[in-house]
Amino acid sequence: MTNSYTDPEDLRWKCHKCDMFLSVGPASLTYMGKTINARLPVCPQCGFVLISEELALGKIAEVEQLLEDK
Repeated sequence: MTNSYTDPEDLRWKCHKCDMFLSVGPASLTYMGKTINARLPVCPQCGFVLISEELALGKIAEVEQLLEDK
């Protein structure tokens, strides 16, 4: 299952390298050998993925803690 964690304001960002606006696309996040697929803001040219501070300190931190506790 792929979840979407994108706010409309995330798509106002541009990739510094490619100078292209980010768009919602698939991203694979790996931690401790486990992979989670999500739809996140990505650069359509180079694949750079934007992870917002809110997502990093919220849901991702929660999942990291669950994996570490196992």
